[in-house]
Amino acid sequence: MFVAPDPGLLRLRVSLRAVLGIALAVTSAELCGLSLPASITAGLAALLALFTVGDATVRRQALTTALLPAAGFPVLALATSLHGTPLLRDAAWLAVVFAGVYARRWGPRGHALGIFGFMMFFTTQFLHAVPAQLPELYGAIGLAVAASALVRFGLWCIERRTPPPAAPAPLTGQGLARPTTRQAFQATVACAIALAAGQVLSHERWYWAVGAAWWIFVNTASRGETLVRGFRRVLGTVAGIAAGLVVALPLHGAPAPTAALVAVCVFGIFYTAGPSYSWMMFFVTVMAGLLYGLLGVLHPGLLLLRFEETAVGAIGAATAVALVLPVTTHAATEAWIQRALHCVRGCTSAATLRLAGDDGADPAPHAAELELLLGRVRLSLAPLVHPLSPLKGRRSRARQVIALLDDCARQVRGLAAVAADPAASHDARLTAACRRVEAAVEALVAPAAQACSAAASAPRAVPLATVPEPVAAPGAAKAHHHTAELALTHLHGLERALAELAAPLRTSTRAPALTA
Repeated sequence: MFVAPDPGLLRLRVSLRAVLGIALAVTSAELCGLSLPASITAGLAALLALFTVGDATVRRQALTTALLPAAGFPVLALATSLHGTPLLRDAAWLAVVFAGVYARRWGPRGHALGIFGFMMFFTTQFLHAVPAQLPELYGAIGLAVAASALVRFGLWCIERRTPPPAAPAPLTGQGLARPTTRQAFQATVACAIALAAGQVLSHERWYWAVGAAWWIFVNTASRGETLVRGFRRVLGTVAGIAAGLVVALPLHGAPAPTAALVAVCVFGIFYTAGPSYSWMMFFVTVMAGLLYGLLGVLHPGLLLLRFEETAVGAIGAATAVALVLPVTTHAATEAWIQRALHCVRGCTSAATLRLAGDDGADPAPHAAELELLLGRVRLSLAPLVHPLSPLKGRRSRARQVIALLDDCARQVRGLAAVAADPAASHDARLTAACRRVEAAVEALVAPAAQACSAAASAPRAVPLATVPEPVAAPGAAKAHHHTAELALTHLHGLERALAELAAPLRTSTRAPALTA
């Protein structure tokens, strides 16, 4: 959380904007004379609107934000109407779980609407809402969406100047192998297990277990990722409970200090969501304790129960990913690494064309995409590099793969910057080096049976002296030579990293240690 880079202070600005948007939503609800539960609903709805909407353009973000009530209002009505019929209520929530996860196949909009719908059902259980409260809750949500939209798209539209990077497309599959379909079944089974076990622990707070199981399945793609996310959720919850005993409990629901600490927690949730899931859960848990203090029901036993319900949810998620259409860490990791290597090749090809004089070729978008893909690779490899992983050999290889891919990303960024300089164009040495990099990528992404022949057919490094440099005017020769040497340095570094990747990628997943 403390050392993660924040280019352009984007996370800081988004976090401060979230505090402003949620504060405006809650203040508006209070000024309209809404009840405390309705004001809490307004704050939660604003948080979800600012946290979950992640479309690629501001226009699409605004449309998704406007559609949130369309997803939330029917779920609220359904949940409140079934409040007194537990069996139907439980079945309806599991149906909402399945639909919410399945909706992720429609991209960021489906993802946001699915989360919002699920959380409206959760909010109903949290507040024990009944149908008579629906008009007030609808009003609170409407105020929250309007306030968050005003701040996000009017007062402080960060995305207009700094467009958010497009998330990499999910791994493909057909039928039950399709990620959204598979996860919909997994999440439904996990939530069913959590629901049943959670009700054994408590007939009043069982929904915590369902919420824990649901959120563990957000942004995961394999069995290992889900297990690590569950562990981190439990870890963050334990730390948050400890802090809640010290911070939230002594306040006894005092409005002013509680509101100030909730604002701190909101900032922490947004600021740490990317770098550290455990820290985010720490702030979520402290905020939940503060809200229960406002409602006048906070006590040490309630915090202990929250830990137990969270653990039950994590166990439900672990059981589901192990038994229902499981995808191994190795399969998911290999797919993301292949996509990252293809992106390296795409960037190198674009750089080749740019260096040959094609002004329409631009390697910069490929370099940006590579950063996003490497984030997915790190997430997929997290189970293997986790300190508690017993597979020491695979952990060493996973760390080597991450280090070498990070090196590739550094070289690709440098190459993209140099290729944008016209002085580096029309150099035969650079074109030859780019082609060698492309061949090295082909050798890595080829099936194992073809790897040796692909590597054998790859062009060898050409001595620099054998390829004459183009003749340049004396005034431009020095600048041309400097940029050409920079590009060659990045290309040779890329070649070296790709060559070293062959050992950890081609080693058997069951091998005890690195072969090189």
